Amino acid sequence: MTGSPRLLRLLAAPVLLLGACTTVGPDFKRPDAPAGAADYTPPGEAKAAVVQLSPEARAAGPWWLAFRSEALDRTVRLALAESPDVAEAQATLERYQAAASETAGERGVQVEGTGNAARQKFNSKSFGIKSGSTNSPFSSFGTRTFNLFSLGARVTYDLDLFGGERRRAEQAGARVEQAEREADAAYLTLSASVALQAMRIAGLRDEIKAMEAIVEDDRTLLGLAHKALSIGGIPRTTLTGIEAQLAEDEAVLPPLRRQYDTARRQLALLAGRSPGDWTPPDFDLAQIAVPAQAPVSLPSELVRRRPDILAAEADLHAATAAIGVAVADRYPALRLSANGSLSGLTPDDLFSPSSTGYTLASGLTAPLFDGGARKARTRVAEAEARVSQARYRRTVLKAFNEVSDAMAALKTDEDEIAALTRAVGHSQQLADDTLAAARLGGRTAAEVIQSRRQMDRDLRSLAEARARRLSDIVTLYAASGADWREAQTAGGVGGVGPGR
Repeated sequence: MTGSPRLLRLLAAPVLLLGACTTVGPDFKRPDAPAGAADYTPPGEAKAAVVQLSPEARAAGPWWLAFRSEALDRTVRLALAESPDVAEAQATLERYQAAASETAGERGVQVEGTGNAARQKFNSKSFGIKSGSTNSPFSSFGTRTFNLFSLGARVTYDLDLFGGERRRAEQAGARVEQAEREADAAYLTLSASVALQAMRIAGLRDEIKAMEAIVEDDRTLLGLAHKALSIGGIPRTTLTGIEAQLAEDEAVLPPLRRQYDTARRQLALLAGRSPGDWTPPDFDLAQIAVPAQAPVSLPSELVRRRPDILAAEADLHAATAAIGVAVADRYPALRLSANGSLSGLTPDDLFSPSSTGYTLASGLTAPLFDGGARKARTRVAEAEARVSQARYRRTVLKAFNEVSDAMAALKTDEDEIAALTRAVGHSQQLADDTLAAARLGGRTAAEVIQSRRQMDRDLRSLAEARARRLSDIVTLYAASGADWREAQTAGGVGGVGPGR
């Protein structure tokens, strides 16, 4: 083993290069929060009373509990547990987690075991040795057939001189983060979609009730008109006008019922059930509370909590790391390897001291000419990073716009509901006064029915406006990145959605 010190020095030289290892490519820097963005409302525009802006506005627990509806809570939880969309997002996350583990495993020392059993025929003539020759120790072998058994192991390690593997692991980790945020976005989107359908169902139920009352009043008025016509109290044209009004009001009901049925089937789809094996709850506007305030983070905080923004940020991180992977590929790579083996003509010989052998080696590879392919891959990675940067910026602007739209919609909802509430009060008073006058002989039954019809119309409009306000509050919760998880406890996060 006189050559061993020299061999060790030869192998130690590349190991010393570890101290000079570097990581090429740009380091990811988290995008700064938008400068100067302190509000979502344009100057001079009033805010809705239900909106509460604060630096850290996050309700405790799932956001939909603010509506205090047990039926809504049950339905959202069912959807989060059964929806194929959530299952797909969770499976995608698990795929990226497995890929990251694979990348991390490939970075370390690689150990492989080998085993072989072979039957070989040795012919000394193929090596230029003639039978009977006295110049070779193999001259007596002639042609011989024998068995050869071997066991071995190989160890390899890439020194990753320029950090390509480290960048690849960084990229894989960023993809896991992106998948986690996209799963969060899927949960938030699904819970909001379920709530929107619930509000739509509740609003349509009240609209249908109000419209059915209008049609019933039309029919009552038509009956009175027939009696008046029979005694000559009204002309035929008056009766025809009442019949036309009845037909017009009856024509409104089928589309409303169709919308109601469609909303229920859509809710079943969101809940991961077929319409035939699940009946959605009969949501009622009277049983859904209007939150006193909807907490909304300031723009500077929204970019740190809305899932789709965080997913776009992770995508930008992965794209930045990919540049380092491409740049490192343009530099030399150094790999260390060691092979050990046991071999013998019989299985028993494998464990003899004389059966051992080994090889220690280091290999350096460096690109010399590739027609500019590696430089082109770097430019591709840099362009992809710019695409991700633009996508991130678009996601942020879209989020701000969605919050602003929801806040503006809520303000108009409040104004509309206030006006319709006054209208309902006036029409209710008019109907009561008309009925009281009719009892004294000052109004006809037809006038009483007409006043009731107007009240029912105002009630229908008010129900529609209230459902729209609830839907706009749901939209605001979703746009502001509201949480769908259980409130954190000492034991961690509770049971809605995947744990973190």
